[in-house]
Amino acid sequence: MSSIIAILVLSGVFFSIIAAIGVVRLPDMYSRLHAASISSTLGVSSVLLGVFLYFWYFNNNFEMTLLLAIVLIFVIAPTGAHMLARSAFHSDVEPYKLTILNELRRDEIGHEELREEDKQRAEERKKEKELEE
Repeated sequence: MSSIIAILVLSGVFFSIIAAIGVVRLPDMYSRLHAASISSTLGVSSVLLGVFLYFWYFNNNFEMTLLLAIVLIFVIAPTGAHMLARSAFHSDVEPYKLTILNELRRDEIGHEELREEDKQRAEERKKEKELEE
């Protein structure tokens, strides 16, 4: 049982480190938010599950609050990230320059056509790829 607990805690630490690296290295707010919400949710939940199993197995202490915290993290973190991304979008925070298709903008406008800016970005990216080859 102690090996399962160790694996859970170490995997939680791994996911938390990946989240921290993603927040530092990724180019724009949207991708940083994605890295922070997904990886940290898995990291914190794995550590909490390891702590829950530790107290339950070694101390015979069933902590319902740890299970509740895991459930709340799985519900609140993605919802909060979604709300932050939508508010950033409506505050005109620009995505990374290599982003080709902005589906939220397309859905809110109500048609399938790309805007002129999106077409220009797609052409620029296509030219950059041709130059790299």
